[in-house]
Amino acid sequence: MSMTASASIILAAMVAGYAVAKALKLSTELSMLAAALVGALAGGAGIPARHIVEGAFTYLDICLIFITATLFMNLLKESGGVAFVVRRILVRFHRRKAVLFVMLAFLLLIPGALTGAGSVTVLIVGGMVATILGYMGLPKAKAAAIVFIIAGLSAAAPPVSLWAMLTAAGVNMPYVGFFLPLLVPCVLLALLTIFILGWKAKPADLDLALKELPEAPPGMNWFKIAAPFLVFFALVMAGRVWPFSFPILGLPIIFAAAALVSILLSPRRLPVLEIARATIQQLLPLIGTLTCAGILVQIMTLTGVRGLIAITVVTLPLLAVILSLFITLPLSEAVLMWGAAPVLGVPLVLLFNTLNMNPIVALAGMSIIWPLGDAIPPTAIIGRLTVETVGLRESYGRFLRACLAPAVLIVIVGTLMVFFSRKLAFLTVF
Repeated sequence: MSMTASASIILAAMVAGYAVAKALKLSTELSMLAAALVGALAGGAGIPARHIVEGAFTYLDICLIFITATLFMNLLKESGGVAFVVRRILVRFHRRKAVLFVMLAFLLLIPGALTGAGSVTVLIVGGMVATILGYMGLPKAKAAAIVFIIAGLSAAAPPVSLWAMLTAAGVNMPYVGFFLPLLVPCVLLALLTIFILGWKAKPADLDLALKELPEAPPGMNWFKIAAPFLVFFALVMAGRVWPFSFPILGLPIIFAAAALVSILLSPRRLPVLEIARATIQQLLPLIGTLTCAGILVQIMTLTGVRGLIAITVVTLPLLAVILSLFITLPLSEAVLMWGAAPVLGVPLVLLFNTLNMNPIVALAGMSIIWPLGDAIPPTAIIGRLTVETVGLRESYGRFLRACLAPAVLIVIVGTLMVFFSRKLAFLTVF
């Protein structure tokens, strides 16, 4: 039997294992683990403990970034900093709809950009932003769509973009040069999303909105909010300005330092251990997905399935590959969640690099399309979380229809970035 036929049989067995696990109502994480184990058995490797352990630790560094970054954002929220910012923005700009929209868009972008998880954006600021949008006369379906779309863009935005990081790690490409290729489209698309979906909004009803928003504690001010971020950016820039004299700290330690500053400057005493425990519980699905995705990729490499997928993708017509990204990327995210990046993103980037396209810009374009799959069943984790947070009582289909217009715009921009990646290479200089 040829290697291609053997790998094809193993791939079919893995797909069947995944489908059976989902039919038994196992989580996506356990379904990926089941697919990996079935693939190992079908490939004659038995239960390869060494490869399972190696795969489980593949994305340990990324997990540490998520944990420390999310802890930092949760500490900022519990200290009252997020409520303070939201209330001050509303009081200052409630009569100026355009400015308020811009401020709300950036408010939604920050948590996910720092943590790499759209769920953090939804949980930290999604409910408060939806409250303001509701008192501006927007239906809950549109408010939920705004929160979800911008939360997805925030997860793709720098400095922490999970899909870009996982794919770059899979092709041994340094995670360098992604800042502007990710920042520019994410910011522009976030602004377009909130203005397109909210163009019928009225000035916010200040009194009613303030009554529903959480109160900021006495003693909170702009300095106590800005100081942790200043520490974060100072440590990041110090490593770039003095690369040969300043120690390499890494993002987990930098986020931990920012979290420590938040604790020290908080106007009220924070239950740090309880917040840390809640943070881990909040991130368990994400950490589980990364762990099982690492195992799946390791087993796919061991059995030759990863090579089969790479060869298949590389041999497809380039135009067909690019024009089908709007289907393949969201669907792969809906099935594998973040595991779609190392499984599908790696061969795609290798293909684009082989054809002399700019892999950084192309990967950035794909990274802004991937989050759309988080609203598509069977997983739809971020989509359903957004609907619950906003309090949408209507059908889930109504929420999906509200997301359609900005989703189409995102797909077009992401596809054009891939197609014209060589001409957009100037964005990678920073």
